[in-house]
Amino acid sequence: MAQKPSLPKGTRDFTPSEVIRRNYIMDVIRNQFKLFGFAPIETPSFENYDTLMGKYGEEGDRLIFKILNSGDYLKKANQEALKEQDSQKLTSSISEKALRYDLTVPFARYVVQHQNEIDFPFKRYQIQPVWRADRPQKGRFREFFQCDADVVGSNSLLQEVELIQLYDAVFSDLSLNGVTIKLNNRKILSGIAEVIGASEFLIDFTVALDKLDKIGKEKVIEEMLSKGISQSAVQMADPLFSISGTSLEQLASLKEFLKNSTLGTEGVNELEFILQSLENTPLKTASIQIEVTLARGLNYYTGAIIEVGAPEGVQMGSIGGGGRYDDLTSIFGLKNVGGVGISFGLDRIYLVLEELDLFPATIASAPKVFFVNFGDQEAQNCIKLIQQLRAEGVSAELYPSSAKMQKQMKYANNRNYPFVVLLGEQELNDQTVVVKNMGSGDQQTVSQKELVGLLK
Repeated sequence: MAQKPSLPKGTRDFTPSEVIRRNYIMDVIRNQFKLFGFAPIETPSFENYDTLMGKYGEEGDRLIFKILNSGDYLKKANQEALKEQDSQKLTSSISEKALRYDLTVPFARYVVQHQNEIDFPFKRYQIQPVWRADRPQKGRFREFFQCDADVVGSNSLLQEVELIQLYDAVFSDLSLNGVTIKLNNRKILSGIAEVIGASEFLIDFTVALDKLDKIGKEKVIEEMLSKGISQSAVQMADPLFSISGTSLEQLASLKEFLKNSTLGTEGVNELEFILQSLENTPLKTASIQIEVTLARGLNYYTGAIIEVGAPEGVQMGSIGGGGRYDDLTSIFGLKNVGGVGISFGLDRIYLVLEELDLFPATIASAPKVFFVNFGDQEAQNCIKLIQQLRAEGVSAELYPSSAKMQKQMKYANNRNYPFVVLLGEQELNDQTVVVKNMGSGDQQTVSQKELVGLLK
């Protein structure tokens, strides 16, 4: 007996209604991308191994899906690594490609390769799937779509302001009120590490700090100490775990804490500029919150860090995030090209909209008109009418065979057709049709010439 097929963990099939809802979200996002002046690009689903590795930090690298080389990959394997079971060295010798982990690093590679064709600043958007070998859980999948908008070639903080406004515009169109846009700055994190005397542990410090809302203060401190950060340094950073007040009050506290760090002070000033700019153009649905512990765990951020939290009461991780990455293209040989970008978490946004019942009823509407098949001659006449309806933008379908009426009506009912057209022998002779409203049960006879106008 054949084994029942299954899906890899962290992946899903999507039903027609789910695809319609996902497309609705993507259409809203895509429309705002266009309104904000972003142009679309696409990149391959996999990149060269060396393009991706080393760009996301140690934790990110572990989550990259590697692709085995074609053919007998073991023949070219590092035999010493194979013998010593050194997985890192072995992987690099048997895998030349990997599935993309996000859309930002492939975008940086794209910019470098196409730099002579691009007009800077270059604003691009990209809506494509990415893959991460993460532990599946609610809202976290191994295959998921990202919807990214990035600007490269400009160091202006007005780009950060515009991207926050872009978030707000999308969530406003989705009627998703109450989202929180959390802000931090990598320079602030570097300044904190400098002030507490842990600059050499910056990556370990930020990776641990970023987990505060997931594992709690005590576990974060344990992780910092396990990475070699001194007890005295952790104690100096302790006030930052409970910093509170309005955004401007928090920034004032940070400015005092970082007064001996030029880089940290610069980061505070940058966030002040963003907040002051947003005061001139108030957001419609989102609120801004300074979050000192926000790091997002990615090595390539150099300035502002952005993360979007779901409305209060919805148990969900971040539904979007991004930041500035002024040095990202330099890893591919192109220096002095500043960049900043954000991403929308399509799958998590879907779950939030579903939980809050925010999907418009109209987007899940079924095809409009179903034609019952009474036989070959009647069907031929139905095909002509269906062609006219489709030409006018009315969705229509003919049952493919003259099965029993009960079977055809059950099909129409299961597919939620609002209208059923009956064209039997009598109607064929009279050049009429019977139109049945499936909601009310009412039906009326109209001429075939009137049908298109009636249903349109």
